[in-house]
Amino acid sequence: MSSYQIKNLEEYYQVYRKSVRDPENFWAEIAEEHFVWRKPWDKVLDWDFSKPEVKWFEGAQLNITENCIDRHLATQADKTAIIFEPNDPKEKAQHISYQQLHEKVCAFSNVLKDQGIKKGDRVCIYLPMIPELAVSILACARIGAIHSVVFAGFSSTAIASRINDCECNMVITSDGSFRGTKKIDLKGIVDEALESTPTIKSVLVVKRTEVPINMKEGRDHWVQPLLDKASMDCPIEIMNAEDPLFILYTSGSTGKPKGMMHTTAGYMVYSAYTFKNVFQYKVGDVYWCTADIGWITGHSYIVYGPLANGATTLMFEGVPNFPDFSRFWEIIEKHKVNQFYTAPTAIRALAKEKLDYVENHDLSSLKVLGTVGEPINEEAWHWYNDNVGKKKSPIVDTWWQTETGGIMISPIPYCTPTIPTYATLPLPGIQPALMDEQGKELKGNQVDGRLCIKFPWPGMARTIWGDHKRYKDTYFTAFENKYFTGDGALRDTVGYYRITGRVDDVIIVSGHNLGTAPIEDAINEHPAVAESAIVGFPHDVKGNALYGYVILKETGESRMHDNLRKEINQIITEHIGPIAKLDKIQFTEGLPKTRSGKIMRRILRKIACNETDSLGDTSTLLNPEVVQEIIDNKL
Repeated sequence: MSSYQIKNLEEYYQVYRKSVRDPENFWAEIAEEHFVWRKPWDKVLDWDFSKPEVKWFEGAQLNITENCIDRHLATQADKTAIIFEPNDPKEKAQHISYQQLHEKVCAFSNVLKDQGIKKGDRVCIYLPMIPELAVSILACARIGAIHSVVFAGFSSTAIASRINDCECNMVITSDGSFRGTKKIDLKGIVDEALESTPTIKSVLVVKRTEVPINMKEGRDHWVQPLLDKASMDCPIEIMNAEDPLFILYTSGSTGKPKGMMHTTAGYMVYSAYTFKNVFQYKVGDVYWCTADIGWITGHSYIVYGPLANGATTLMFEGVPNFPDFSRFWEIIEKHKVNQFYTAPTAIRALAKEKLDYVENHDLSSLKVLGTVGEPINEEAWHWYNDNVGKKKSPIVDTWWQTETGGIMISPIPYCTPTIPTYATLPLPGIQPALMDEQGKELKGNQVDGRLCIKFPWPGMARTIWGDHKRYKDTYFTAFENKYFTGDGALRDTVGYYRITGRVDDVIIVSGHNLGTAPIEDAINEHPAVAESAIVGFPHDVKGNALYGYVILKETGESRMHDNLRKEINQIITEHIGPIAKLDKIQFTEGLPKTRSGKIMRRILRKIACNETDSLGDTSTLLNPEVVQEIIDNKL
């Protein structure tokens, strides 16, 4: 019997040793004992990182929605699968049972089929955090369509590029969304995107805000009338283990976003196994992850991981500060939440407010606290531990990525002793390696280097959609026969891992990975801008904020600069979304460059972080004098 849920540290070490010594049997036991298969696999694993090519459970057949919904109907049809907590606390929460979820997903699946969507088609989903988002994802998976969810804060340009990259046939959206006191016109943003997306044949629109919108004849359909007519019976599409399940775009350090493609069986097994262990979920628990389903965290730990375990998962439409800063704590008390998973950014923002917001609510139901998106800093960790967990609920500081599909390094609550700022130990099946810049593996403890993974795990992305060469170049060329995460890490005296941050041009702002290149490309489109460079600098709420150095074509009067700053941020909002706006924009005569013309971002980063006493040797620069000028005019 495989240990599907680890109970103590001794058991963790036993299971981990087994998972590394005999990975194929380890994952085969878990897959066989805890999931429904229509046909067993012929081979557990086939892999070659030099290509790279990875196949798990090859030859097996299944459908992930049968595992997430249908199989629970015999024993817990009436159990709540999803709690929907709306933006406005005056609006009643919804409790959707597994039976109701089954009916909704089947009806939605039939609507998709009636609209001509079939196995292998790509469907773009641009919805707020409402039940229809989870339902439409599961409906795609039920009929074998590949979903591509785009976070409903992205701009029309960002949507269009994602639709065109994977040639979606359909968009599912809503008239609008609520965010605190604001109403956002999602349909208008989609309409703008669709001016340059030739592959889209139909748009399904969910009614949420009742705002007036334009509906294009023949293309746009309100979804509710179609659901009212649809049958609530929809047989599953039998999928092969390695059939694509979804594409999710993540920022690249260069060029356009990367469409990470995840496949069906391995992703299911890995997201379910990690959910069960990292949150120590027990029957009857209520679990809440505050992420948006537009990110991988929401895919794996709001939808697929919890539902595959028959859990009750909470979806929250709103924001932490509406109607006031007690909203999270009020929801935990109201729904008696047992596991709470959020981002360090949210914790830092809430920690700035008066403690009454937390202390006026009963948080005694909490058993596990989690953080995701970036390493949590020590001060925020202690505030979270003391005031939210009351020093009784262990904090799991989880490290993973869109590319990994599920959590990779994390404490297991009540098993792993925690240390603030440390992600601690790899989960079973995960074999990390720290590499030096010469490509040698650093053995033993008390070392720091570049974090790689040296053996495949079931949840890993298989490729970048339509660009396998880029997948190989990005993840598998830096270190031979290893997946390179792009992160630096250190391993302490007991073997705990601490993630030290990105080593490439990706900056984590409020838990969002933002590539600098696409932001610079957007800025450079401004007619007054000659060149730009973006770096990150520490921010006490966001973790990092963005600092832009901008060279203008003509140096105008300084009173014009404030307008230019607004215009530059407006362009970034239009091209990428408001999450990528710059906190500081410094206009400069030049940028420090090497003789080959490469911008020395390391120097710019140090200036932005006020570390000007450790710039290193600048004499080899093409234009060393510009460094002092930038320091003198720093914002």
